[in-house]
Amino acid sequence: MAKENKAVITLFGAAGDLAQRKLYPSLFKLYQKGYIADHFALLGTSRRQKSDEEFQEMVAKSISGIKETEKGQAHDFVKHFFFQSHDVTKPEHYVALKDRIKDLNDKFECDGNRLFYMSMAPQFFGTIALNLKKQGLLSEDGYNRLVIEKPFGRDFASAKKLNDELSETFDENQIFRIDHYLGKEMIQNIEALRFGNTIIESLWNNRYIDNIQVTLSEKLGVEERAGYYDNSGALRDMMQNHIMQVVAQLAMEQPVSFTDSDVRVEKIKALRSLRVYTPSEAASNFVRGQYDAGQNTNAYRDEDGVDPNSNTETFVAAKLLFDNYRWSGVPFYVRTGKKLADKFTRIDVVFKKPLIDIFANPRMKSDQSLKSNVLTIFVEPDAGFSLRVNAKSAGQGFNTEPVDLKFMQDDSTKAESPEPYERLFHDALEGNHTNFASWSEIAYAWKFVDVARKLWDIEEPQFPNYIPGSMGPVAAEELLERDGRQWVYRLNK
Repeated sequence: MAKENKAVITLFGAAGDLAQRKLYPSLFKLYQKGYIADHFALLGTSRRQKSDEEFQEMVAKSISGIKETEKGQAHDFVKHFFFQSHDVTKPEHYVALKDRIKDLNDKFECDGNRLFYMSMAPQFFGTIALNLKKQGLLSEDGYNRLVIEKPFGRDFASAKKLNDELSETFDENQIFRIDHYLGKEMIQNIEALRFGNTIIESLWNNRYIDNIQVTLSEKLGVEERAGYYDNSGALRDMMQNHIMQVVAQLAMEQPVSFTDSDVRVEKIKALRSLRVYTPSEAASNFVRGQYDAGQNTNAYRDEDGVDPNSNTETFVAAKLLFDNYRWSGVPFYVRTGKKLADKFTRIDVVFKKPLIDIFANPRMKSDQSLKSNVLTIFVEPDAGFSLRVNAKSAGQGFNTEPVDLKFMQDDSTKAESPEPYERLFHDALEGNHTNFASWSEIAYAWKFVDVARKLWDIEEPQFPNYIPGSMGPVAAEELLERDGRQWVYRLNK
């Protein structure tokens, strides 16, 4: 049976695109499943003037595509939504906000539980947090929790400043930093695959694994996000958060127990052992790219809202090394970019070949020798696992060929799986930090990528350097080739 969560949710940025596309539909699904019911309310805020009824109409429209499981469900749901015009920079506005929150808590009997969700520009995070404390909006009876969207800073220094500001009001265990990748079903399956299977965990080390590859590929360009993206780039937008969180789960040791505190301890230890490059090492181990025109689309520099002389990277690849006992000598190769061949996320774990290939024959063609075993975790759009093993080819003689042992979730299973924001909203209401990034994780990630960012800021790149529909610049292939390796997912290779 679902456990009902009681809380007044205050959403800063309630009229924004994210709220309408992701947050309200996710809350409605939680409502349908009983995780929130009679004892919750959401108070939306923005500078716009809007009545409660207008706000409820907006919420109703945002969930109109979700089929009701009971008659009148959507109508009952939106009656828990209210609106308050609010300027986050004006302390006096928090007085009215305080009164509305108290009234809603009393009306819906929320036991003093308060969740503050910041879905707006990061420069206001510190201001909001400080005023919540100064103006007395924090509960003395129930819990106080803060959920914040990325980006969390632009580099380590700005991230630390922001964290210090938030820490003046909230303790670390009250802060929930959203990374929607951690809410994806197959990302959460990494722990189950590793720590739930002796056959996998016993091989999960440098004795048996040659390298690990993480690919987050996007087919579209910057679209309507050009203004934000041109001041961010792939390194900040994707690698510092999504990729580093995935890598931490792949690299961490087994936690003492599957609790948020123990999982965080091991992720922090893993990221602490990540080798931070010198500038010259970063130049060799990071690759950046920017897409050109092609496939009837503009070059990045010709996109609306982009500086025509922009050196913002739309692609990044890197080689990561962990200086610890488990992973010494095993490279983690990561890449992400826009305007690539397709939209997908996958993790490829490449195992070492047998020390002796007993099937090798000087007369055999080289491509008939044993291939590496590869465990692939398909994250999206398909979800599942594949293990590539060597088997005998059918017919006379004795040749080997790779075959895949595969499990893929069917459509009905995927339909039943919670969307990332639905899962993360539920976890925040439950107070479960397992799928949220801690400050220490963010700090180590920033320290790692900052070296490349500072180097790129002073070096002139040769942009554009890859065409739409490819898998990025040639240098991304060379990053592995010089180590005698190649990407598992390749085009026409």
